[in-house]
Amino acid sequence: MADGKNMEKEVFTVFSELAETIGYSPIHGKIIAALIVEDHPLPLQEIAKRTRYSTGMISLSLDLLEVLGVIKKIKKTGDRKLYVSLEGDLLEILKKAVIVKVKKGIVNSLEDIAEKKKKAVSLNDENGRRSAELLSTLESEVRRLEKYINLLSGIRLP
Repeated sequence: MADGKNMEKEVFTVFSELAETIGYSPIHGKIIAALIVEDHPLPLQEIAKRTRYSTGMISLSLDLLEVLGVIKKIKKTGDRKLYVSLEGDLLEILKKAVIVKVKKGIVNSLEDIAEKKKKAVSLNDENGRRSAELLSTLESEVRRLEKYINLLSGIRLP
């Protein structure tokens, strides 16, 4: 049976790997792990200590997590420290993080396809026409994915 320190290390590893799997930095997963392990707001310095990242790196990473709605920054009266707490349901947070990442990829793909389609059409030959057709097919599939992701983002988790 694992002791408390080994279990805590495992939680950090799992969340670090999960963050990477969905396209974020391992630091984001470790911040979430630190907040889960403690189950109460932590000062920025304590998160840095637990994750073994600098306070500067933690601060930058907190900005993204705050935009995603994963964490909330708290200032306590009479205390100069910045505290951080998890915000909301963890599964909802992970769902939102995945959806944000996929939507960004869709937007980038559609922009790239439009640019390449314009170039293909300007060739004004058979290869250009065929390339434009293939790009239109690809665009159609990416738009289907976009519709699916929009539907998925509206589904409430149990």
